[in-house]
Order: sequence, then C-alpha cells, then structure tokens
Amino acid sequence: MAEFSAAVYQNEFLPDGGTDVNAIVTVTCTGAGQAGQSGGAAGEIIIVDTSGSMGTTNMNAAKVAAAAAIDQIIDGTWFAVVAGNHQAYLAYPPVRTGAGMVQMDAGTRAAAHQAVGDFTSEGGTAMGTWLTLAGRLFDSVPGLAQKHAILLTDGENHNELPEQLTAAIHNVTGKFQCDCRGVGIDWQVAEVRRIAQALLGTVDIIPQPEQMADVFAELMQAAMGRGVADAQLRVWSPQGAQVQFVRQVSPQLEDLTHRRTDVNPLTGAYPTGAWGDESRDYHVGIRLAAKAVGQEQLAARVQLALGDEVVAQGLVKARWSNDDALTTRIDPAVAHYTGQTELADAIKVGLEAKAAGDDATATAKLGRAVQLAAQTGNDEATSRLRKVVDIDDVETGTVRLKRSVDKADEMALDTASTKTTRIKG
Repeated sequence: MAEFSAAVYQNEFLPDGGTDVNAIVTVTCTGAGQAGQSGGAAGEIIIVDTSGSMGTTNMNAAKVAAAAAIDQIIDGTWFAVVAGNHQAYLAYPPVRTGAGMVQMDAGTRAAAHQAVGDFTSEGGTAMGTWLTLAGRLFDSVPGLAQKHAILLTDGENHNELPEQLTAAIHNVTGKFQCDCRGVGIDWQVAEVRRIAQALLGTVDIIPQPEQMADVFAELMQAAMGRGVADAQLRVWSPQGAQVQFVRQVSPQLEDLTHRRTDVNPLTGAYPTGAWGDESRDYHVGIRLAAKAVGQEQLAARVQLALGDEVVAQGLVKARWSNDDALTTRIDPAVAHYTGQTELADAIKVGLEAKAAGDDATATAKLGRAVQLAAQTGNDEATSRLRKVVDIDDVETGTVRLKRSVDKADEMALDTASTKTTRIKG
C-alpha cells in the first residue's frame, strides 16, 4: 500500500511589518510501485506521428519504439495505439463502436505489434485531432483510474489552426496525462511543451531516431510504476490571506497556481497526477496581514489528498520578530528553488532573444543562466549551456554566443530548462 509523508522547509521568522511567507514542501511516496502491478484500472495509449515528414528512417524507428513501449505494458492494462497525421486513426484495436481499448495479454500484444508494423508515413500534422481521439478512447472505458499517453512527433502542427490545437488541449485537460517527445529538429518545443504542461507530462528531444526505442521503453516502465492513479495538493490558508503561487519545483518546474479548484473558501486543490515511488518538491508563497512582533500564525496547511482522504500534511508557519539574525535568513531550499525558477526563465528568454536576433539580450540572459546553473548545482543545464555559449567566467556569468550552434543542442537546452536538481545536502 502506498504511503505518503510531507516535510516543510522554511524560515518562519518575518520582520516587523513583513507579510510574505515562502516554504518548500517535500512530498514523498513509497510503496506505489507495488500498488500498480495489477494493471486493470490503468489505461495507456501510444500516439505515433505517421505524417509524411517522418520518412522511412524515422518511421521505421518509431515502429520499433512503439513495439518497445507495448512490451512494457503490464498484462491486464487497457491500451490502444493511435496513428496521427492530418487526422487521427485508431491503429489498434480495430474497433468502430464500443470500447476503443483492449486489455493487454499475449494475444493483444502480438496483434498490436502487427498493427504497428503496418505504419506508413503520409499526410500532414494535426496534433489536436490525436489528443481528441485519445480522450475519446479513454472515455470509452468507464472506471479507468489511471490514464496516460505517450506522444511522438517530428514536425510542426501545420494542418490545423493554433486555436484548434488550443481547444483540443483544453478539452482533454484533466482527462489523461501525456509525456511528449519530439524526434529530430523540425518540431517546435514551445508547441509540444504546451501539450505536456497542460496534461501534467514531460517534454524532451530525441536527437537521433535510433534512440527512440529506449526512450519509449523507459517512459512506459515509469508509467507502469505509478500505482497511485491521481492525487491533489491542497493548500489551506487563513481568512484574509492570499495564496500568491503554488509551483512544483522538482523534479521539474510546473506552475500550478492557475489550476486551482476550490475545495472550500479557504482551501484550494491543485492537480499532481499519478505517483510512483518518488519525492516531489513544491514551492508555496502566502501573503498574510502583518502582525505585531512576537505574534505567531499558521500561514498554510499543505496536504496531499487521494480523493477525499488526506494522506500527508505539512504546516507552514509565520512568527514576527525584530531580531535581524532570524528574519534575514533565507532557507537554503527556498533559495535553491528560487534560483532554479529564475534559471528556467533566463534560458527561455535568452533563447527567444537569440532566435529574434537580439544578441545583447541573449548574451545577458544566457550568461545569467550559466551563473545560476553553477550556483544551484544544475550540472545538466551547465553542460547544455556550454553547447550554446562560450563561458569566460562562470561566477560573473560572462559568456559569448557561439557562432555556430547545432539546432538539436539548442532544442535540448530548451527542453531541459524546466528540469531541476534537488538541493544538495
């Protein structure tokens, strides 16, 4: 049985007149992997781009990758395979009415392999239709607790209007989670990231087609280990307080603030999706009415809830003091993740400026990113930044834009910008 725990890291001391409380809440889950091994309440959909741009090499690699993912699906799990170009096709199972998914067993696994082997590349790209079909397939099997998809594309969404994709994303948000991967360099990170963020998934680049199979197998293995189907982060704050933000800050950055739904007038719930055996960190910012020196107040209760059951809780506190030694301390975890959030923004703005030809802004922002990556110990970000800029001085963030940059390296930096490292203790 899965068990959850919560720990709070903060400096609870506020100066006279202080109002803002920041805390990092670490939520840890154990035992979830075992909880998910039955498979019967879980659903998986593999969505493969079969547009003409995939060509022979990418298409053949995608067939191998889809087969590798199929092999990782636990028997009893409901599943389907979608082929997508300017339309969406149910490649497997071959049904027209009723349930659009079947349960995995030796027979359905073999049949799915055969269906994937028949993929051909033709047509355009309309990812909104792929998401819409996936949503309908999940809806066709009542009672599925966990719903997850893997989406692969190699190109831009040319065959539907931006507002059509936006509407499709909106219509499936909350229906299932989706991890998105782009192969090669002809897809748009921002476009695919929109899908992944809305559907509580991840986005990354697969630089070479031969890497697809390992990536798909790992994604499906991880999905099979998420035995807790869905959970909510709940934040209670006292009357008159303002929840400024709620962000997941590890293992990746995800601003959940705008996804609040009210549990009651003082409590908001934020989606976290499915859980495996893992820890996640959340940064919560609360604004209180200032109180007199010496007074204390509970600033927030941060809870993890499975349905109506609260399974873990952490308390965020506030104490007003006139002792500068206490009030000027910044909690190391809060400082670390504040830096990681700024790092992601610096990379985003820097790459956008570079693409727009604004070299001065790009140099300044990517230089700041180098500085922050070093300060927060984000070695992966540092490594990827080195492929885009020449670093003269890490401490001051002095860099020069490289004259020639492999587009795949630039896209890899973009996709990695929201991945964080945990504070080293």
